[in-house]
Amino acid sequence: MTKKITAIIPARGGSKGIPNKNIVDVNGHPLVAYTISLCLDCDKIDDVYVSTDSLEIANIAKSYGAKIINRPKELAMDHSTDTGFLNHFFNLVGVEEAALMRPTTPLRSKKYVDETVQEYYINKEKITSLRSVNETNESPYKVYRIENSLCKGFFKDFRGINDYSNLPRQTFPKTFQGNGHIDIVKRNTLRSDSTYGDKIYAKVGDKITDIDCQFDLDILRLQIHGPSDQITKILEKQ
Repeated sequence: MTKKITAIIPARGGSKGIPNKNIVDVNGHPLVAYTISLCLDCDKIDDVYVSTDSLEIANIAKSYGAKIINRPKELAMDHSTDTGFLNHFFNLVGVEEAALMRPTTPLRSKKYVDETVQEYYINKEKITSLRSVNETNESPYKVYRIENSLCKGFFKDFRGINDYSNLPRQTFPKTFQGNGHIDIVKRNTLRSDSTYGDKIYAKVGDKITDIDCQFDLDILRLQIHGPSDQITKILEKQ
């Protein structure tokens, strides 16, 4: 039988774009509850921890069934890196790897998460970490930087073509981006300058809603019609 993994959900108190973002109400439940309930429902996840510097978030997360890691304030600043709270977590919890489940990606697929954990353990010895990714809509060759009010590309050329930005999108190689559905990190890979190491396994999936600004939150509320039945069912099991 495939091993289970421990989940760590980072949920600090400070948020500039959306005040109290991690516990903002989303159709009857705080945002963080959606990730907690999904983790508790997954067959391949055992313990579920929330790392936070906020007593309010801690109390809410605990009420939804999560265990709490009290994160020091210095590891919950705007400039704080993932390696800081992850090292703190690994030093307190005796596991060698963890599923990093960000609360800003609430609409996950249970099947996808369980499948990803199983895939990780199959490939564990050959990789330094795993990241869920989806294909990007736009190639980096189509993106500009602005220099002295002029559009400048990030690359010198594409296959010898200097003015490459107007080439058809299909001309360029496919590109992918991390989407927060599920990442898996190893304790022995973490360094001050690296969270994922140099052999990152790509678990390709569909694009998923990620909450970064008020517009994203408005879209999420439209996607969820009424309180989440999934969360209700998880609470009834406790």
